[in-house]
Amino acid sequence: MTVDAKTHPLNSLGFAKSPADTRVVVAMSGGVDSSVVAAQLAEEGYDVVGVTLQLYDHGAALAKKGACCAGRDIHDARRVAQEMGFPHYVLDYENIFKDAVIDEFADSYLAGATPVPCIRCNERVKFKDLLATAKDLEADCMATGHYIQRKMGENGAELHSAADANRDQSYFLFSTTQEQLDYLRFPLGHLPSKAETRALAAKFGLPVADKPDSQDICFVPDGNYAAIIEKLRPGAAEPGDIVDVDGNVLGQHKGVLHYTVGQRRGLGIGGLADPLYVVKLDVEAKHVIVGPKEMLATRVVPVREINWLGDEDLTSRKEWHVMVKVRSTRPPRDAIIRPISATEAEVELVVPEEGVSPGQACVFYDPDSSRIFGGGWIWKGN
Repeated sequence: MTVDAKTHPLNSLGFAKSPADTRVVVAMSGGVDSSVVAAQLAEEGYDVVGVTLQLYDHGAALAKKGACCAGRDIHDARRVAQEMGFPHYVLDYENIFKDAVIDEFADSYLAGATPVPCIRCNERVKFKDLLATAKDLEADCMATGHYIQRKMGENGAELHSAADANRDQSYFLFSTTQEQLDYLRFPLGHLPSKAETRALAAKFGLPVADKPDSQDICFVPDGNYAAIIEKLRPGAAEPGDIVDVDGNVLGQHKGVLHYTVGQRRGLGIGGLADPLYVVKLDVEAKHVIVGPKEMLATRVVPVREINWLGDEDLTSRKEWHVMVKVRSTRPPRDAIIRPISATEAEVELVVPEEGVSPGQACVFYDPDSSRIFGGGWIWKGN
């Protein structure tokens, strides 16, 4: 049945009905961002249902404030729901999370890649299984606390960078599909700064108003990737040689998993005239290969598993002139996408970049606006 938008003007979530008749599932991590989203929508009169995912049981992390989705965070999300007066559910997704995110993280790290598990979590857990749960609850949409914008264009919903470039999370959300984007809402994306979010949390009297931001990967709360991988894959930290590009042995290492491409410090091979960097990891030979900084520069980046969000098909043109990010911490740079198929392309960086690593994402941006055209996964170095 079509609703007359003149009789029922669109509400703040874009539906032609009253907030009270609009059910929205809010993905609540227990942090300040998602708590503010839930509280604001509840105050506006929406039929809010809060859902928190229990993704892992991490022992000490259960009491660590900086760790996402652990015991303390579940408690914080529940308190916010109680104070704002809407239902809250905790879903046990530990097995799903392990199969879809943690195992691949460990395996790709051991294969010499530099994985970004937060992207896989959004893609395979939050925006897949949780989104399906939201639909099972007959919600009109699902809202999250991500800093990214959803705008309506001529051809439907578009993904755009957050108003606050310092908080923008587009790099971690490039794999959001058009179908998912139609259902998702990001109420914080337009805010000019995180200070605005905290001010809203204080206004609503939320117990998490001063809670610190999570900095680490949620299942690696102390940032020690190697310790987690050794636990998941016993024997992974086997020692081997540090070699130069000609195969000359320069030293020994305690396991390839302790190194990443671009690393300079901690190699234990001092006394050389020029500094050396990790330029490649050879897992099978147990070699950490080092070389001069210029060897890190990459111009051509092979990308696969592309999620394309443009209005035209990716393969409708031989070349796309865009901006791309090859690391979450770097600004977008000029590039040319040359499609190979609907899901694979060669990306040429106009200015070569250092430290382009397999396992990282390559995210596409419109050079003339804040729009995101999707992205893909870097799968082998030059």
